[in-house]
Amino acid sequence: MAATAPNAEFEFIAHLPEWGLEFPVESDTWGGALPTVTPTTGSTVWGAVFNVDDSALEALDEAEGAEHRVRTTIEAMDRMGRRHQVAVHLHQPNGSSNGAGTPSEEYLRIMLDGSRHWSLPAGWIAGLEEHLQGR
Repeated sequence: MAATAPNAEFEFIAHLPEWGLEFPVESDTWGGALPTVTPTTGSTVWGAVFNVDDSALEALDEAEGAEHRVRTTIEAMDRMGRRHQVAVHLHQPNGSSNGAGTPSEEYLRIMLDGSRHWSLPAGWIAGLEEHLQGR
């Protein structure tokens, strides 16, 4: 995010209720599979929401597109229970993905660093650590 959208401004912490984390995109660049979110009953995905200008959003679309993700809008909920429409990049399956890759250690460490930086819930961080240990 910092490299692709350096002027992005933090807005708030939110979660995606009934969404889960999967690692379907194999990447030689990252040395393992990259994540996406998918509708998953009983799961929640946490993250930070940023405001980005149109040119940065186009740059993010291009970077995410290279990893077979496409921007869409879904509903997130902030820590106060307010609902927001947010842009996310979701994986679009192609012939090079199978939905069950081994997560990239480097990418997981970046996710963990960001999760700790933004003080995301301990359960979310523990889940990411389990992915890292399960590599």
